Amino acid sequence: MNDQAKTTEAAPDIKGAVDHILEQIERDREREIISRRFGLNDRKETLEQIGELLGITRERVRQLEKAILIRLKMSAESGMPEVEKVEKHFIRHLHEMGRAAKLQDLADRVDQDNKHARAHVAFISELAPNLTTLSENDHYHHGVAISEYHADEKQLKNRVDEVVKTVKDNGEAIGIENLHDKVGKYEHPDHTRALASLSKNLANLRDSWGLTKWPTVNPKNIRDKIYVILQDHGKPMHFSEIADAIKDSDFKRKDVTTQAIHNELIKDKRFVLIGRGIYALSEWGYSKGTVSDIITDILKKEAAPLHRDEIVRRVLKHRHVKETTILLNLQSKPQFKRVAKATYILAD
Repeated sequence: MNDQAKTTEAAPDIKGAVDHILEQIERDREREIISRRFGLNDRKETLEQIGELLGITRERVRQLEKAILIRLKMSAESGMPEVEKVEKHFIRHLHEMGRAAKLQDLADRVDQDNKHARAHVAFISELAPNLTTLSENDHYHHGVAISEYHADEKQLKNRVDEVVKTVKDNGEAIGIENLHDKVGKYEHPDHTRALASLSKNLANLRDSWGLTKWPTVNPKNIRDKIYVILQDHGKPMHFSEIADAIKDSDFKRKDVTTQAIHNELIKDKRFVLIGRGIYALSEWGYSKGTVSDIITDILKKEAAPLHRDEIVRRVLKHRHVKETTILLNLQSKPQFKRVAKATYILAD
């Protein structure tokens, strides 16, 4: 099947399929266990909660759940029309999503109007013979993939881990196209992106991927958000523009005041004031200091007289100020000495 093919067939009744599967469980207690463990009709419940309700141990609940799922999986493999129809629907969507996806993302696509969609998708995915599920833990999101491409959970985890290692070895955030090329195993960047999205150790910002602890892809405080905005913009910005850009961004928390932005710009050494409210990144070659400080640095490095026009040109590379401000500094500050017409050196 073409991964990019659009899903145009009518969507199956997922809730109806879940209800029909539950009807295959003959004992009420077993049906109750599955329903509550997956949260098919209400919230998910723990083994202990179900055990207390049914008057059995949590270990007994675990054993029953495992046995019931094995029976249902065997039935699905032998041919259960309800599972087959929904499974095909899921697979069509997964092809469009890169052959794998976070379970919540798949649920949002296939059953947006059902508040129990995630639970229903998780339940059917667990039974479907042509789907591979990824259990959630500290390192992985709850995920689902097409078994034709990701045969089992172990293989899927290994592939996700490989993508994480590639990002980590790169040492800095990397665009999905470059990440795809570095991994070098999959047909399309969508396939690499899908694997990356299953890891809790990775984050992305505008499809640039990095470790979750890297502020360039997962900025958590105001300073890091300012840095990302300036880096993305690529040139100096007024602090009010930075505030507006943060509010319009994809950041998780972006309700910040202009004053808070200004305060952080002043305090952080990564940011340099280069004009009236205009800030740049120090890594761009800008340094802190007054206009006269900049002129002093320029003349020190030159170690020879410089014409005022050249001094102005060089200062304007570091500061957004009027030419008259630069000329006024040259003419009025005692550390600068005119040695010829419009030509200056540092005074002794």
